[in-house]
Amino acid sequence: MGRDGNKSCFACCFSTPTTPSSSSSSSAIKLLFFIVPLILVSFIVFVLVPRNSTWALIYSLPPSTSAVAAVANSSEKFGAAVYAESSQQVLDLPSRVVKTVDVGGSSGEATLSDSDEVAVNRSASTPLSAVEAVTKFQELNETEEYSSLNTSITDSDSLNITINGTPNNATTSPNETIALPLRHSRQVRTKLDKVEAGLQRARSAIREAKNGSQLQDPDYVPIGPMYWDAKAFHRSYLEMEKQFKVFVYKEGEPPVFHDGPCKSIYSMEGNFIYKLDVDTKFQTKDPQKAHVFYLPFSVAKMVRFVYSRDSRDFSPIRRTVVDYINLVAQKYPYWNRSHGADHFMLSCHDWGPEASFSLPYLEKNSIRALCNANTSERFNPVKDVSIPEINLITDKLTGLMGGPSASRRQILAFFAGGVHGPIRPVLLEHWEDKDEDIKVHKYLPRGVNYYDMMRNSKYCICPSGYEVASPRIVEALYNGCVPVLISKSYVAPFSDVLRWKSFSVTVSVDDIPKLKEILMNISTRQYIRMQRRVLQVRRHFEFNSPPKRYDVFHMILHSVWLRRLNVRITDDHGVVAN
Repeated sequence: MGRDGNKSCFACCFSTPTTPSSSSSSSAIKLLFFIVPLILVSFIVFVLVPRNSTWALIYSLPPSTSAVAAVANSSEKFGAAVYAESSQQVLDLPSRVVKTVDVGGSSGEATLSDSDEVAVNRSASTPLSAVEAVTKFQELNETEEYSSLNTSITDSDSLNITINGTPNNATTSPNETIALPLRHSRQVRTKLDKVEAGLQRARSAIREAKNGSQLQDPDYVPIGPMYWDAKAFHRSYLEMEKQFKVFVYKEGEPPVFHDGPCKSIYSMEGNFIYKLDVDTKFQTKDPQKAHVFYLPFSVAKMVRFVYSRDSRDFSPIRRTVVDYINLVAQKYPYWNRSHGADHFMLSCHDWGPEASFSLPYLEKNSIRALCNANTSERFNPVKDVSIPEINLITDKLTGLMGGPSASRRQILAFFAGGVHGPIRPVLLEHWEDKDEDIKVHKYLPRGVNYYDMMRNSKYCICPSGYEVASPRIVEALYNGCVPVLISKSYVAPFSDVLRWKSFSVTVSVDDIPKLKEILMNISTRQYIRMQRRVLQVRRHFEFNSPPKRYDVFHMILHSVWLRRLNVRITDDHGVVAN
C-alpha cells in the first residue's frame, strides 16, 4: 500500500463516496477543506496588518473628583507647601553658592565646585507612577512653550543663572476611561502657567545671548569688564522691560505704608515706594499677571512712628510686619501660594534685616532688597538684593556729580567722617594727619568742601560704620573717584551684574596700615582704566525723577527680576528653586 495508498486517499477528497461506510470520513474531510483556508487567511491578516497601538492601560487614576478636592483642601489648611527637594536647588549668580528654598523653617547652603555642577541637575525624585509617566510624556511635547527646560550660564566671570525647570503637570479627568492615549494633548493652562512660560522664554533668551551678537540699544549698550557678562545683562534687562510686572499691595496707610524718607541716607526707601506707586510700565493692577508682589512698608518710618525711642523693644516693629503680612495673606492667595518666595521688601534702614526676621518665611524665602547687605547678619546673595545707600539732600543730583579727568587729580586718597563702628577708629589711628598723600579727617578743616576733596582725589576711602553700607560709595562714583571698600561681610550693590574689582579697590581691615602701599602699587595706566569705568558704571547708581533706563530704580527692579527667574511657582501651592 505505501505510495499507492496515499494516492488513493488524496483522490478520495475529490471523489463521490459510493459506500455508506465512507460517509463519516467524507464529512470530516469536507470540514477540513473549509478550516484550512480560514487559517491561511487569518495568518495573512495577522502578518500584513500593523500591530502597533497608541494606547496604554493606566491603573493609578484618582478614584473620584471629591477625593482629589479633599486632599487639596487638606493641604490648604496648613498653608502653602514649599516644595524644594534636595536636587532642586538654585545656583547663586556670581558667588556659586547652592541655596535651597525653605520648606519647614530651615535652609541649607553649600559651596558648589565645578565638579559638583552636574549634581545640581540630578533628580532625587521617586519613580513616576503610570499616570505621571503619561503626563510627563504629554508635557514634553509642549515644544512651543517648554522647548528649553535648562538655562545655564556658569562661567566664573559671567552672569550666572542656572534654571532647572520642569513643565507643570497636565490635568487629567478622574472619571475618564482607564485607557489613555500617549499622543500629545493640549493641556489647560492657567494664568500662572502663562506667567511661568514667559519667564522660561526669558531664561532661554538670556542663555542664548551669551554667545550671540551684541544687541543694539538707543540709550545704552552695556560693554566692558565692569560686567560679569555684558550681553547676558543686556538681554536680561530688555526681557525685564518687555514682560516684568509688579503688584503693589494697596493695603496700609501712610506714614508707615506707602511712604518713606526721601531726603536722608535712607532716601531709597521712600523714593522707591513713591516711584513704584505711580509707575505705569512695571506695575500691574491684576495680581494674576504679576511676577512679584511688593510689600510697601518703610522700616525707617516704623522706627520713627512705631518704635519707642530708647526702649530697646523691637516687638512693636515685629508685630507691625507680621500683622501686615497676615492681612494680605488672608485677603489674597499669593503669599500662601509660595510662602512669600515671589514677594519682596525694600529697606535702607540699619534695622531692615531685623524687621525681616519678624516672620521666618520673610527672611528665608522672600526677596529682601537691603542697603545693609551683611552676610554675617543672614543676608543671602542668592535670593536677596544689595542696593546702594544714597544720601539725597534734594530730589535732584544737581551739584552732586562731576569732577576733573584722572590726570588732574592731585590727592592720592581721601576720607572724612564720623568715628563709629569698628573699622573707622583703626583707619583714623593709622592715617589721620599722618601723610600728605592720604587725607583722612574726622572733621574737615574750616573752608574745605567735602565734594571738592572727592573730585580732586584719585581714590575715595569708603569704610563701613555701624553697618556695612556707606553712602560714600555712591558719592565716590558720582564724583569720578575710584572707591576703596573697607568692610567685613559686605555684598556690594548690584554685584549680581557688576564686577566691582574692575572699578574699585578692596582693602581688608588688617591691611589698613598698608593702605598707601596698596594704592601706590596700582599703576597709572590701571588707575586711568578704573576711573573711566567708574564714569561709565555710575549711570546705574544715578537717581532720576522721573526714572531713566538703567538708573538705580531700574537696576533695583532688575536685581529683583533676576531673583524671580530663579524660582518657579506652581498653582498647587508650591515653589521650586530652579
